[in-house]
Amino acid sequence: MSKAPRQPDSKAGAKPRRKNSAANEVYAALKEGIAEFRLIPGDKFSEGDIASRLAVSRTPVREALYRLQREGHVDVRFRSGWQIKPFDFRQIEELYDLRITLERAAVHKICRLTSPPAVLQQLQAIWHPDHPSERAIGSTVRVLDERFHCDLVAAAGNREMTRIHLEITERLRIVRRLDFTRPYRVDATYTEHGEILDALADNQPQMAAEKLTHHILASQASVRDITMEKIQAAAEAHQQRQALDE
Repeated sequence: MSKAPRQPDSKAGAKPRRKNSAANEVYAALKEGIAEFRLIPGDKFSEGDIASRLAVSRTPVREALYRLQREGHVDVRFRSGWQIKPFDFRQIEELYDLRITLERAAVHKICRLTSPPAVLQQLQAIWHPDHPSERAIGSTVRVLDERFHCDLVAAAGNREMTRIHLEITERLRIVRRLDFTRPYRVDATYTEHGEILDALADNQPQMAAEKLTHHILASQASVRDITMEKIQAAAEAHQQRQALDE
């Protein structure tokens, strides 16, 4: 009698999905911990520490850590586990410099197009609300701000510029989010985005580029100051916890 055929598809397919789901959850938890400075630059830990804390096996923890390593958030240390990567302020500044170069080039290209991209009208509606009460709040502002800059670069029509700019955006996201923890920075973002769009509407690329540069540099300075404050506060809290444990 011949054996019944094996039917591995459903079960074999389910296990990787559970595994991937666990790795994604660990990744999200660790990245949030880094972003919120519950894990501070220089913190060391093992895969076992994280697995125990999150009640998962080491496999999804390892996958999540390697993903964070590729993104530049953690380092693996030979024979001593993992470490939250110290902030590389020079690298962040270089990424901001590159971002400015790409976005300035984009607004010049937009102004050379035969007709203005339709996305500019959509951005005008977002950043020139009829009343301040219509402004976005909380994390929505961060999402809209990121989309504003990505849409400008994409509107220039150069796919390679768009791709590289998106990579830079993703690498800076974890620090840029801090810019919107202060109300005055939200107000400034609305004002400055509106001025950039007005310059583009008037077909004044140089003015648009200058306002864009000023806007990004102001955001960069704010992010740097807030980051330093967060690191210092987190380090002090960490030391206090260690003193209590002793």
